[in-house]
Amino acid sequence: MQMPNSHTLPRQSHLDSLESQSVYILREVAAMCERPALLFSGGKDSAVLLRLAEKAFRPARFPFPVLHVDTGHNFPEVIAFRDRRMRELGEELIVASVQQSIDMGRVTDPGDGVSRNRLQSVTLLDAIDEYRFDALIGGARRDEDKVRAKERIVSVRDAFGQWDPRHQRPELWNLFNMSRNQGRHLRVFPISDWTERDIWQYIERESISLPELYFAHDRDVVLRDSMLLAVTEFLQPGDGEIPSRSTVRFRTVGDATCTAAVPSTARTIQEILREVEMSDMSERGATRADDRFSEHSMEERKREGYF
Repeated sequence: MQMPNSHTLPRQSHLDSLESQSVYILREVAAMCERPALLFSGGKDSAVLLRLAEKAFRPARFPFPVLHVDTGHNFPEVIAFRDRRMRELGEELIVASVQQSIDMGRVTDPGDGVSRNRLQSVTLLDAIDEYRFDALIGGARRDEDKVRAKERIVSVRDAFGQWDPRHQRPELWNLFNMSRNQGRHLRVFPISDWTERDIWQYIERESISLPELYFAHDRDVVLRDSMLLAVTEFLQPGDGEIPSRSTVRFRTVGDATCTAAVPSTARTIQEILREVEMSDMSERGATRADDRFSEHSMEERKREGYF
């Protein structure tokens, strides 16, 4: 039997290669870990992870639950999207509540209009203990932040959820070490090698639905620290701040008190891709106040158990 010539084989596209690697990582987690969970924020990267999990495991159900750490300050559009997607997929959703952590005295409420993002670490670690998770699958990407660029695809965390960048495992030839000692757990990032552009191209190719926040719309915003923050029940105008009705969209979604919008008229994915290609800042660097202005760096937060 004549073997096919390599020149006659279909060439795998860039997106196909990324998808193949991510699906492989998801299957490795399912095979090597006893109680993994997939972290879901309701954002575009989370939506892509759900699609990749479908590619990896359908027609069976996911071999892990979906976990959302809810700050209580989410945009309502994101919560509505989360609930709709879970109904469509028929998968198990676990919600870990920062507000519940506050009510139990586990963390202190930072006050009105202040980000609760840093409080998520305690809520997440409590959920890990309660459900005995040994691996958490997240949607972090290396191009988002220089600290995230330092972390491996499979990242070992200690009993306190802390990450030590000085003691990371090599990942040569896509060989991932999933072993862990008692009390430790893994954070696994299947789309670590993807870029923002890759994410949007994949969303377009796979017809992945997203919260409408990602597309241009009219919204009341205030200019604070050179960022356009949405006026919501969680964030009100301060002294001297005058709300304005603007056409904006969000490049990332998170706690409504620290996630900024960008001026935009992009209402289609192709228009968004043109904006992404022209931008000289990552989506987190451009739109997340907790990354730009917090006294606590991303690396410090990761050492505390942050995503």
